[in-house]
Amino acid sequence: MPYGPVLAEGKTKIIYAHATDPNLAVMVHKDSISAGDGARRNVIEGKGRVAGRTTANVFAYLSRHGVATHVVEAPDDDVTIVRRCAMIPIEVVMRRIATGSYLRRHPGTSEGQRFEPVLVEFFLKDDARHDPQISETEIVEQDLASAAEVEHLADTGRQVFELLEAAWASQGVQLVDLKIEFGRLTGDAGGLVVADVIDNDSWRLWPGGQKDQMLDKQIYRDMQTVTDRGLADLLEKYQAVAVMTGRFA
Repeated sequence: MPYGPVLAEGKTKIIYAHATDPNLAVMVHKDSISAGDGARRNVIEGKGRVAGRTTANVFAYLSRHGVATHVVEAPDDDVTIVRRCAMIPIEVVMRRIATGSYLRRHPGTSEGQRFEPVLVEFFLKDDARHDPQISETEIVEQDLASAAEVEHLADTGRQVFELLEAAWASQGVQLVDLKIEFGRLTGDAGGLVVADVIDNDSWRLWPGGQKDQMLDKQIYRDMQTVTDRGLADLLEKYQAVAVMTGRFA
């Protein structure tokens, strides 16, 4: 399909203006993968198509359960048509199990500790500052979102996590944590929606609750040396996740 000009480009996707509808945009998923705020970068041929399939599956599942999202349709595996949004520069992270960066920030916490209810944290999107954690008060003071919007981010974040946690649990997989983003719809529609992507770079997945069986991007982060074989194995896990999210229906 024809695209308009580039509106934005990130590490894993390019956003184009829609050729005919100013209220829509075209998100093309790239084959790139990165870690450490972009310090490590590789290209895995076919990853973009797998990431696009996973995102389409997840957003379709959320929409069926009443969550407002920006996704309209996915005409190809690596192409997603979305409603145009002004993105809020905040990552909303939900945690069921303590691991990863949470342990580094809270060294007295034992790995595997469960959070009841799900813990919600906010991080400012700023690679130069390594995406620092930010409080609800700071979000409002910096005019990034209103107090009502911050409450919506947290409430919807919990809802999204619990929906996906149940979908994964039905296949014997523990959803450990999840990162999502939100945007404000442009034009007459207005309102906050879950936006950007939710793919295998967005969460931690432990089949049977076993960390050593993980299926997600943490495998790439943990690689001592990146090899072609290691990237091929990782792509197989990403493909498996795309198939499994296809069962969410």
